[in-house]
Amino acid sequence: MPEPVPSLLLPAEQQPLFGRRIVITAPRSYALRLAAALLDLGGLPLFMPTIATTLLDDYTALDHCLVQRASFDWIVCTSRNGIEALLHRCAHLGLPPTALQACRLAAIGQDAERLATLGLRVDLLPAEPSPQGIVAALAQLPASPGQAILVPAPLVEGMPEPDIIPSFVAGLQRIGMHVTRVPAYRTRLVDRAHYPIELELIRRGAVDALALSSAGEVAGLLAMIDDPGDYRQCAICCFGPYTAANARRLGLTPAVVADDFSSFAGFARAIAAYLQ
Repeated sequence: MPEPVPSLLLPAEQQPLFGRRIVITAPRSYALRLAAALLDLGGLPLFMPTIATTLLDDYTALDHCLVQRASFDWIVCTSRNGIEALLHRCAHLGLPPTALQACRLAAIGQDAERLATLGLRVDLLPAEPSPQGIVAALAQLPASPGQAILVPAPLVEGMPEPDIIPSFVAGLQRIGMHVTRVPAYRTRLVDRAHYPIELELIRRGAVDALALSSAGEVAGLLAMIDDPGDYRQCAICCFGPYTAANARRLGLTPAVVADDFSSFAGFARAIAAYLQ
């Protein structure tokens, strides 16, 4: 049997996303990974982050939790940003990354690989790569009720907070866990004045798809666009059912909802299947 040809060595015209322009609304911390997955299939990614994730001005609360880390049974990481914030504060406090191993660690999808590169053991990797998947997995553990869990979460500014983290915290509380939610990084809207060219391409119908990978990005996109008619020619593509549910709640109609939302590769394949 002949060996498969690497996708990047195929003629561009044979790639499933050849000639397709796809706007990526994710912040920098995620955009490059999604762009790589789209490029691998021949797509033309356009960067238009609708939200930005940045460090906080005050880390008193998170630093206190890290110093008192042995008082928690679990630290749960619902995003790569949360992981990076934890590592940033450990370095500031003079703690090695392995100090996080004082607790059991939970992570989602490929975020667990970041922890593994630091020699950290991930004790819980849910089958469904979502915060609710973590709740479902913890609910199966008989020792979960009464345990203390630390949830590093975003501090949302300039827009209503998406319901992902509040629903996650409520789910943990329903199964009897004692939850400490602590700000770990800031999520804020990006000023649409940065994107006159990208927004004009969307209005002209020169963009084939809008790739939305979080509820915050959906809110950010809608803050940038005045008229729903501006994006009527774009396929609204959502990275999994939770992003899609928030998109619908805010008035969008997703054309694509990725079934495999454990990685951006699955998202890119779902977009390609639709646009083909």
